Amino acid sequence: MDSGLHSIGETARLSGLSISALRFYDGAGVFGPARVDPQTGYRWYAPEQLADARLIARLRRVGMPLADVSRVLAGRPGEARAALDAHLRRLEEGLADARRELSTVRHLLELRENPVQSTRLTLPAAELAAALDAVRFAVGPDGSLPQVAGVLFETDGAVLRLVATDRYRLAVSEAAPGTVEGPSVAVLAPTAFVDALRGLLAGAGDGTAELTVAGGVLAAAAGGREVTGSPVPADFPDYRPMLRPEPVRRVEIAAAALIEGLGAGPVRTVRRDQDGVDFPVSELTVSADGALTVGGAEEGDGLCVRVNRDFLLEAVGAGARGQLVLELGGPVAPLAVRFPDRAGTFSLLMPTAP
Repeated sequence: MDSGLHSIGETARLSGLSISALRFYDGAGVFGPARVDPQTGYRWYAPEQLADARLIARLRRVGMPLADVSRVLAGRPGEARAALDAHLRRLEEGLADARRELSTVRHLLELRENPVQSTRLTLPAAELAAALDAVRFAVGPDGSLPQVAGVLFETDGAVLRLVATDRYRLAVSEAAPGTVEGPSVAVLAPTAFVDALRGLLAGAGDGTAELTVAGGVLAAAAGGREVTGSPVPADFPDYRPMLRPEPVRRVEIAAAALIEGLGAGPVRTVRRDQDGVDFPVSELTVSADGALTVGGAEEGDGLCVRVNRDFLLEAVGAGARGQLVLELGGPVAPLAVRFPDRAGTFSLLMPTAP
């Protein structure tokens, strides 16, 4: 035995980590022993390593990802604090998501006992029309999976949130109802109802729109007319984890300038494996100083993302009000398109393969 060193079993007992965990962290390059016996392969740990081992045990008990554990161990104090703050935010957001899910479960249980419940919202017709316009482009086509063939109407406190996705992009918009009467709801409105509602709102001008969800019926009234429909009987995909990307670069740009750049920049055609559809791809590169280039950047000049050009043009056109913000997380992370004057409205586009 090495004098003054602890065996892996002793280190496990003194730190609260299991032996298998210590072996895993060693193999992952996160936390290795002070010495490995060349003859036996036994791992030996220095007494001063126990503090880090106990720290790892605490961080893993609260679910911190391994990459962030490494940042805490190896980073400067400022980096360690940033990693802790980021993980705390994730935990708080996860708890908020869990509360929302449990609230929905309670509502579903209440429906078993009292199946006829009604929720009614009133809001400016123009505001609801703008929210629909901001997400309609991302609705899955008719005949697609039922989980995406429509727009999710969801009340979250005093906010009406609309969400649409075709699994290649996700669009979210929010509106503030003047009144909300009844329990929280989350219903998938079919495409036909969404389009009929938009036509209804077009004739309502500056008037008020009323949405009602009662049992298996959707109803909307505005400008003296009404449309009805039935919710799609499917659970909308869990979109909330997608709402918290961690961008590496952010760039603010005029919508018109981005549209012009996409029109003038180089494009290559890619065929999608899932359905054999050809689509145009544009390459966006953001340099370290925040300069955006559409195609033509030299390798290594900045963070690059390749996206469906038509999808990006639709996202910009659906929500742009002069300026917009692009958030890039990396070549395989979603590209976020945000609008400074509409905090609850944004789109996420999945990148294409390099």
